[in-house]
Amino acid sequence: MRCIRRILVLVLLIAVCAGGFIAGKGYRMYREALEEKSLAQIRKETVEDENFVAAEQLPEIYKKAVVSVEDKRFYRHKGIDPIGIARAFYHNIRAGKLLEGGSTITQQVAKNFYFDMDQTVERKIAEIFMAIAMEKEFTKEEILELYVNHIYFGDGYDCVREASLGYFQKEPGQMTDYESTMLAGIPNAPSVYAPTKNPELAKQRQQQVLSTMVKNGMLTEEERTAILEQSE
Repeated sequence: MRCIRRILVLVLLIAVCAGGFIAGKGYRMYREALEEKSLAQIRKETVEDENFVAAEQLPEIYKKAVVSVEDKRFYRHKGIDPIGIARAFYHNIRAGKLLEGGSTITQQVAKNFYFDMDQTVERKIAEIFMAIAMEKEFTKEEILELYVNHIYFGDGYDCVREASLGYFQKEPGQMTDYESTMLAGIPNAPSVYAPTKNPELAKQRQQQVLSTMVKNGMLTEEERTAILEQSE
């Protein structure tokens, strides 16, 4: 019995040491990324881009749709969402494979600006450190601006303005509720949901966006129906 206890203690110590080592690597990765480019620099470059669109220039329903499908607790968390992480972990365990990542909008901004797509633990830890730093540096609206102005929408469109002009021939602020909710669903899988590639799948994705908004209390069922009627 004493031998088993010693083994368990040893295993626990090894796990703690390994966790600390990986966390340290993640923190160093985060610091090195900041040394190459500061948070102030990415903000400056984004705002100075000719295609930049400020949060107040975006339709309110578009912003609500993005938050609803990407990170419904966006305005309540501080960069990471423990509830979202726990839910993703549970679903992944049940499925026996990686289905969800639990990333917040802030974490996605951190990844898009600073890190590659490697699914390593240390990279994820670096992303978390960066997301927390961003929440201290920027307002929520500024983080949302970084997100929509630096995300892929398919068809070669790398920001919300390019996508709005390309798909609807309109500035973002001129999008209808129907167009806004369709655009919000595309970044989930741009090659699949681009309206020019798969119009029917784009509409199905939009319906998912609208249903999620109703579920999250951001739309009423009547408003959802009215938006879908705009296409008729």
